[in-house]
Amino acid sequence: MKKISIAAACVTAFAAASAHAQSSVTLYGLVDAGIAYTNNVGGSGRVALASGNISGSRFGLKGAEDLGGGLKAIFLLENGFSVNNGQLGQNSRLFGRQAYVGLSSNTFGTLTMGRQYDDVVDFVAPLSATAGTFGDSGFAHPYDNDNLQHSVRFNNSVKYTSLNYGGFKFGGMYAFSNNTDFAVSRAYSAAASYTFGSLTAAAGYLQTNGSGAKTVSGTTSAFTNTAGAVDQAEVKGSLTSDVQRTVAAGLNYGFGPAVVGFVYSHSQYQGTSAFGLSNGSVRFDNYEVNGMYNFTPAFKAGLSYAYTDAHLSGATSYGADPKWNQVNAIARYSLSKRTELYAEAMFQHATGNKNVAVMYNAGGSSSTGNQVMGAVGMLTRF
Repeated sequence: MKKISIAAACVTAFAAASAHAQSSVTLYGLVDAGIAYTNNVGGSGRVALASGNISGSRFGLKGAEDLGGGLKAIFLLENGFSVNNGQLGQNSRLFGRQAYVGLSSNTFGTLTMGRQYDDVVDFVAPLSATAGTFGDSGFAHPYDNDNLQHSVRFNNSVKYTSLNYGGFKFGGMYAFSNNTDFAVSRAYSAAASYTFGSLTAAAGYLQTNGSGAKTVSGTTSAFTNTAGAVDQAEVKGSLTSDVQRTVAAGLNYGFGPAVVGFVYSHSQYQGTSAFGLSNGSVRFDNYEVNGMYNFTPAFKAGLSYAYTDAHLSGATSYGADPKWNQVNAIARYSLSKRTELYAEAMFQHATGNKNVAVMYNAGGSSSTGNQVMGAVGMLTRF
C-alpha cells in the first residue's frame, strides 16, 4: 500500500510539473482523395483519381512551450503531398505548405518567421468560396490570380498578427529577398478584419516584386536567386511578372443555418509575358458571391458564382480582353467529426479572342471557351 502511495505521488508530481510547463507537440493532418471528371482538357475528356479535390493532403507538427507571463514559443511544420503516389508537394519541399517559429503573447499578439501565407490569405480568403470550409481549391479564380487559393507561399517571411480587440484584428508580413539586391524577389502584405455579431468584414493588400524575369546578380532570371521570397515553380507560368499587386475585400453574414458572402479582388501584373504580351501588363477584377446552407449538423451545401474581368495592356495577338464566368456547387456530408464525403461540380465559360476556359483544379486548360468538372471523394482528418 505504501509503495502504491509513493508511486501515485510521483505520477501526480510529474503531471503537475507537465501541466505547469504547458508544453505540447501535436501531430495532425488531412487526407483528401476522390475521382474527378473534366469534359475538356486540351480537347479530350479526362477521368482521374485526384488528390486534394477540396483540400490539399497534408500532415504537420505544431507545438508550444509556455515561457511564463502569457508568453509562448510556438512552431509549425506542415508538409503537402499527393495521396495518389505519395510524392511531396510544393516543388518537392519537405515542409512546403508552412514552416515557421515564433512567439505568441497574450498581451502583444503573435510574431512568426519562416515560410508562411500572406495576410490576404489569412484575412480575406476565409470569406470566399476558396475557404477550406467551403469549396477550397476547385473554386479558385482563374489562374488563382489573386492568390486567395494560396498557390504561392512566401519564404523568408516575418509576420505579425494582432490580438482580437473587440472583434478587430490586423496583421502584416514582409518576405525578404535574401539577396544583395534587397528589392528583388521580395513581398509584403497587410490586412485587417472586423467581426460584429454575424457580420465579418476583411480587407488586405499584397505586393510581390520579382515574380518574373528580372536581372539578379548579372543574370536575366529572377529565379537564379533560389533563396528569394517567391519560387518560380509555385507561380503560374503564364502570370509571372516583375511586380504583382493585389487588393481584396470581403463580407460574410450569417443568419440561422445560412451564411452568404461577397468578395472582390483586383490584381495587377506588370512586366509580364502572359497572353502573348511582351513586357506588358494584365489587370484582373474578380467579383464573387457565395452562400452555404447547413441543412443538418452533418450535411451542408453551397453555391458560388465568380466573374473575372481582365484587361490587357500592350496586347498584339488578343483582339478582346479575356473574361471568365464560373459557377460552383458543393455538397459535404460528415460521417464523423473527422471524416466526410463530398461531391462538387464547376462550370466555366470564357470569352475573348483566343481565350479558353482554365479552371484551377481541372487538370489542364480547355481547348474551347467552356469547361465542366465534377468530383466525388472523401477526406479525413487526424
